[in-house]
Amino acid sequence: MKLVIRDEAEMLALGGRLAQACHAAVVIYFHGQLGAGKTTLVRGFMRAMGYGGAVKSPTYTLIEPYEVGDWRLYHLDLYRVEDAAELAYLGLRELHEGKAVILVEWPERGEAYLPPPDLVVAIEYATAGRQLLLEPHTATGEALISALGSDFSSD
Repeated sequence: MKLVIRDEAEMLALGGRLAQACHAAVVIYFHGQLGAGKTTLVRGFMRAMGYGGAVKSPTYTLIEPYEVGDWRLYHLDLYRVEDAAELAYLGLRELHEGKAVILVEWPERGEAYLPPPDLVVAIEYATAGRQLLLEPHTATGEALISALGSDFSSD
C-alpha cells in the first residue's frame, strides 16, 4: 500500500490508526532517511496505545520499553549500531512474547537479531510531505493495512 502523508499531524494519525488495529503481538520495521518521520509515526502509535509521556528515539539506549495496560511496547532505534553482533545479548527475539509490540527504526542494521516483521514501512521524502510504502509480511501485517481503510491519501 502506498500513502502520501502531507504533514506531521497526518503522520501521527497514521501511527494512531496502526495502533488501534493492533489486537495481538506485532513487529513493525521503519525504514527512511534521518528526519523522514519514523519517530513521529512511532509517537502517534504510542499515544494511541495510551502512553502519555514523551516518546523520543532511543538512539543512544537502542531500546526503550514501555508498559501500557497489559501491553508491552518496545521502541528500538538501531541507527548507531555499527556491528549487528552488538545486539546478540539484548534478547530481542524473546521480546516478541504475549501482548508485545516491537517498533524498530533502522532495522537493516540488526535484522539477523530481530524477530521477523509483520509490517515494513518505508518512508521517503516527497514534494508534498512524505511517501510511504507499507508492505505486509504476515497475516497480522495484512490486517493492519486493511484496518487503515481509505482515510489516507494513496498514490
